[in-house]
Amino acid sequence: MTATDRSIELINVAAQAAADKLAHDIIAYDVSDVLAITDAFLLASAPSDRQVKAIVDEIEERLNRQFQTKPVRREGDREARWVLLDYVDIVVHVQHSEERVFYALERLWKDCPELDLPEDAVATRGKAEEHAKRQAAEQELDGELS
Repeated sequence: MTATDRSIELINVAAQAAADKLAHDIIAYDVSDVLAITDAFLLASAPSDRQVKAIVDEIEERLNRQFQTKPVRREGDREARWVLLDYVDIVVHVQHSEERVFYALERLWKDCPELDLPEDAVATRGKAEEHAKRQAAEQELDGELS
């Protein structure tokens, strides 16, 4: 079994919304063969809690506007370190960059087929690593100036 056309549409709109809010490392997996509860997972991350929340809000707003759908479950809102939006057909995970590295969901789903995403979403690959290197260089510079 493969992800339905509706699931793929939802994933693409959610991925574009995340990219528009500058999410990092957006990727989607077709998990329909291994999970009976959903068709696809979308993973995205951001370097701050505030940005995680902004990404989640944009995804939710855009899916509601374009498909008149709301998540049946939304978890992790309070801390905004790992927010899960469950739309039944798809599940969206937006994680703080630190949680993304720690939990490494990609390792769990690496055997599942990767779904094609909009060009803007694909362009976010590697952004978390770039951001981390930039921050490390800034901290090193700050240390030298102190």
